Amino acid sequence: MRRLALFAALFAAFTASAQDKVLRVVPHSNLNILDPIWTTQYMARNHGYMVYDTLFGTDEKNRIQPQMVEKWSESPDHRLWTFTLRPGLAFHDARPVTGEDVVASLERWGKRDAMGQKLMTFVERMDAPSPNSFRIFLREACGFVLEALGKPSSNVPFIMPKRVAETPADKQIDDATGSGPYIFAKEDFKPGDKAVYIKNTKYVPRQEPPSGTAGGKQVYMDRVEWNLALRDAQAQVNALARGEIDVIEQPAFESYPALQADKNVQVVNSNPLGFQYMCRFNHLHAPFNNQKVRQAALAAMTQEPFLRAQVGIKEFYRSCASMFTCNTPYGSAKGSDIQSKSNIKKAQELLKTSGYDGTPVVIMKPTDLAAIQKLPDVAAQLLRQAGFKVDLQAMDWNTVVTRRAKKDPPAQGGWNIFCTAWVAPDIWNPLANPAVGALGEKSWFGWPSDAELEKLRDQFARETDEPKKKALAESIQTRAFEIATHAPLGEFIEPLAARRNVTGFVTGPGNLYWNIKKN
Repeated sequence: MRRLALFAALFAAFTASAQDKVLRVVPHSNLNILDPIWTTQYMARNHGYMVYDTLFGTDEKNRIQPQMVEKWSESPDHRLWTFTLRPGLAFHDARPVTGEDVVASLERWGKRDAMGQKLMTFVERMDAPSPNSFRIFLREACGFVLEALGKPSSNVPFIMPKRVAETPADKQIDDATGSGPYIFAKEDFKPGDKAVYIKNTKYVPRQEPPSGTAGGKQVYMDRVEWNLALRDAQAQVNALARGEIDVIEQPAFESYPALQADKNVQVVNSNPLGFQYMCRFNHLHAPFNNQKVRQAALAAMTQEPFLRAQVGIKEFYRSCASMFTCNTPYGSAKGSDIQSKSNIKKAQELLKTSGYDGTPVVIMKPTDLAAIQKLPDVAAQLLRQAGFKVDLQAMDWNTVVTRRAKKDPPAQGGWNIFCTAWVAPDIWNPLANPAVGALGEKSWFGWPSDAELEKLRDQFARETDEPKKKALAESIQTRAFEIATHAPLGEFIEPLAARRNVTGFVTGPGNLYWNIKKN
């Protein structure tokens, strides 16, 4: 009996030790799309950070730092950039990362990402003069090369094998081979159920401390499991309380009182700059192919009702008249009066003079993403009060993500409005912010087209003087409000919740799973 008891105790200790090396996470949404270049969806971005690496990162003080790059140089005329990769970089299939992989990855990224598209208007060509280096030749100097290469959020310029990066930009990749800190366990992946990531034991981290998306990506977990099936907010809280899971990425706002009252749970704000809500108009189809109708909708969508309904916890949200993150260099209220100083009566007046003919406005409402689930309801209510006819259509978030890419008319499976949230770095300047891009059908979903706005963004891209860049950013925002590219809906934070024995969370724009330990 004593021998049996000893064996049982040793087995229990072994099992507990093994579990200490497994991190069980409830992510903020389902993972369905595995291509972080094809979509701006944050689940795809978070998946990307697990399996891929980046040339540069952005630290928690918003400074660009080298990641895969060991050293680089810039020619005196600022038109030739030469980069050398650090030693020890290898893909999960053991093949070394080369300059050709980098060039192919940047070319694909530059066709999808708003900032990448703008950078590529300056790029004459790229090449790889040696296996561990690459060069970027510019037609003319621009001031945001490193900022673009170190872009910390969607779309992140992740580096993929050349054979994968050569997939057409409008087609999703089907191979998740990267060189990052984790390996995607494709055989265990079940959309709507689970995703599993295994420690990449051959990954060579940098020696600097982790900071944002930069620094050493030290991996202490053998395995990270994303529970994609646990979508009920109360069930998530219960599972965390019982120790069945370790992390809830984005608890429902109504869950925070219970989480904060549990002595075994910690609430961690690893993204202090937070997020900005927005609703996006589809500029291709009626009624929002009419600028005056978009202006009427923008006037109706004052921020406080959205924030109060969706967040509710006053210390977690704030109104922000800027399209660029408030309290960052380009945050400004310039040009925002049509929304920030408007009301329903003003919206009704604008709609009456717009020529609106009663065309129903199709609003897509996600049913499984608590962080934005109530925004479409508020939008529908306000637009109806302004005089719009509204067709609110419920679907899961992955259906929203797929459908928003369609350019079909709303009556044929398209859409007029969807609402979303952007992490601060994605919208804090005129080049990163996809919603102010106006390249027509090359733009982010919604596809606005405006030559004046693009001319201003080009001027911003060329400018190096900070006061002049600030003035240009205000002009860009003024024009974006004038043509009503979208409706910014205010800013918020949404801290994660975790068991108290989980430590090492990295401050950054996404959910980053290196440096984490279970004690």
